[in-house]
Amino acid sequence: MTILLADPRVRAVPVVESGEPLVRLGADLSPAGARVRRGLAERLLRADAALPAGLRLRVVEGHRSAADQQAIIERYAAQVRALHPGLGAADLERLTSRFVAPLDVAPHVAGAAVDLTLVDVAAEPAGVELDLGTPIDATPEQSGGRCFTAAADIPAAARARRDLLARVLGGEGLVNYPTEWWHWSHGDRYWALVTGAAHALHGPLTEAVAA
Repeated sequence: MTILLADPRVRAVPVVESGEPLVRLGADLSPAGARVRRGLAERLLRADAALPAGLRLRVVEGHRSAADQQAIIERYAAQVRALHPGLGAADLERLTSRFVAPLDVAPHVAGAAVDLTLVDVAAEPAGVELDLGTPIDATPEQSGGRCFTAAADIPAAARARRDLLARVLGGEGLVNYPTEWWHWSHGDRYWALVTGAAHALHGPLTEAVAA
């Protein structure tokens, strides 16, 4: 059974803050200039180097401010509420967390998560994003559930690319959020729960620290 970020077990994971700073990923890895914890950046570089020739990771987003996270929560929760009138608060949070994490446990706010995909640097033009079954940030409703990492009804080539991501990123200790094929993290509470770590390494960053 899929563990969602709204699960009480995620909130129960203690955080022993590592103090690792945010670093900006290079433009070759993240044209958007995403920032992540230093240890995560190092793992991403090693995973990128492990890809077959001609393929690269492309990190679309890393650290996200608390304000930006809250705005995404409110926007998507409104969509879920419209589709499910009368939904209770707990169920609303659970369904919303398929796509966006509650603020207090959000891996992006901790600088511990990335949204990424694969690009073909051998193709013309170089850096074309490959098809992994859905666009990044496709909601469960928009994609008919094909955003779920293990979704069966995606093309074989997209499945192979998702499996490739799992090999290289999992090989560096990252964990995937199973409702979003593009979301991978390391050191956050969800990572700790899934891997059995005694505690998370990274908690939410304040705006002052993240600046």
